[in-house]
This record gives sequence, structure tokens and C-alpha cells, in this order.
Amino acid sequence: MDKSDTWTVAGRTFTSRLIVGTGKYRDFEQNAAAVAASGAEIVTVAVRRVNVSDPAAPMLTDYIDPKKITYLPNTAGCFNADDAIRTLRLAREAGGWDLVKLEVLGEAKTLYPNMRETLEATEVLAKEGFLPMVYCVDDPIAAKQLEDAGAVAVMPLGAPIGSGLGIQNRVTIRLIVEGASVPVLVDAGVGTASDAAVAMELGCDGVLMNTAIAEAKDPIRMARAMKLAVEAGRDSYLAGRMGVRRYADPSSPLAGLI
Repeated sequence: MDKSDTWTVAGRTFTSRLIVGTGKYRDFEQNAAAVAASGAEIVTVAVRRVNVSDPAAPMLTDYIDPKKITYLPNTAGCFNADDAIRTLRLAREAGGWDLVKLEVLGEAKTLYPNMRETLEATEVLAKEGFLPMVYCVDDPIAAKQLEDAGAVAVMPLGAPIGSGLGIQNRVTIRLIVEGASVPVLVDAGVGTASDAAVAMELGCDGVLMNTAIAEAKDPIRMARAMKLAVEAGRDSYLAGRMGVRRYADPSSPLAGLI
């Protein structure tokens, strides 16, 4: 990992470009081991599902140290702006978090974001001093609207949440990257290491994933694979790939052959 190749969101600088979730793991121990193997410096936490405030019950913070790993509370399971806003207000009261991940889902079947509600929530949260990183459709116009509304990062889906289908529309992801002045992170749909590499090769600042690691047969090994894939994809992007040609072009010149 190139320690000098950092990225910054809302004034906070990170070296790892991989963000991982804290759901679907066998237990907290496995989750913590996967985070360590991934090299991630940020983990997402579903405020409505993970205990972050009841000291009598097992707590994620006992296994993943919030002093060493940045917690990113998210609004998973919220289907309207009011619920999402309320959830993040509770997160701020419980843990003092202001850097948050906003997702407002449109329906349970596809888990696609409801962009009208998402935009409304972004505006309210930004006015209240939150720093929202926002899950959105892979639409460059919607991404720009979120940025204008106060999103500190836009997080277009690669494919439906938990599907593992990989990035379905490279064109729109690239357009979002080209038009954004805040970080762009692919969020949702990654299934394997090559998907993560593609996201980085498109110029994204990072990739967020949960199911791809948590539901792998060997989550720890997959976490390590994702770490390497993100680094390789980033290096490939910075190196500048060769041009695509319609026909062959020999590596060795054909002229002057004996």
C-alpha cells in the first residue's frame, strides 16, 4: 500500500480505500478478524441493528476499537427521510458521530434508494451539521444534486445491495467520478475481488462492501483479497491504461524481419 496515496472526506484523511460493513458475520470475532485482514480504516455500523449503547449486551466496540477504526453509522433499513434523520440524530447522541452514511431505501425487493427522500434527508442533515456520505443510484445528475445538497461523498451502487453482481454500468460510474468534486465510492453489488478492482480502475476514491466478505466461504481470506484488489485497481488507474484498439498491434515490430 502506498502510504502517500491518501484520500480525504470531510477533512479526514485515510490511506485504505476499502470500507467494510459489520453485518452478516458469524460473530464479532470473525468480523474483527476480517476488518484486520482487509486493512480497512472505516467500518459501517447499522444504528438500528447493532448495539452501540447498551453496556449489558455484547458490543461491537469490544472487538473493533473505535479509537483505531472510524465508525460510520448508517441508516440501513430506513425507507423514508424522517426515519433516517431520526436514526442519525440518535447515533450522534449515543456516540457523538457526525460523519455518517445515509441510505434511504425505496422498497424491500430491490433495496434501491429513494432519491427524492434521500435528497431531502441530505439537505436536513447537512443543515444540522452532519457530514453525510450518501448511497445513491448510479446517475451523474442525482450525484451532483446530492453534492449540491451537502453530501461530503457520493456512493453510487454498482448493483443491488447484497447481489454480488459486480458493477453493472461502468459508463455512469465513470461519469459520476468525472463530474464530482467530493469523493466517489462504489457502494453495493461487489461480489469478488475483480469487481473491487474495476471500481478503482474507473477512478473511484474507494469501495464499500459487506456481503462479499461476510458471505464468502473464507471471509478472512476474501477480506485480504479485497484489500489487494483495491490496491491493484488504484495502481492501475494511476498508471494510466493502454489505449483500446480494434485490431492486433504486435509487441515486437514486424519491419526488418530476416
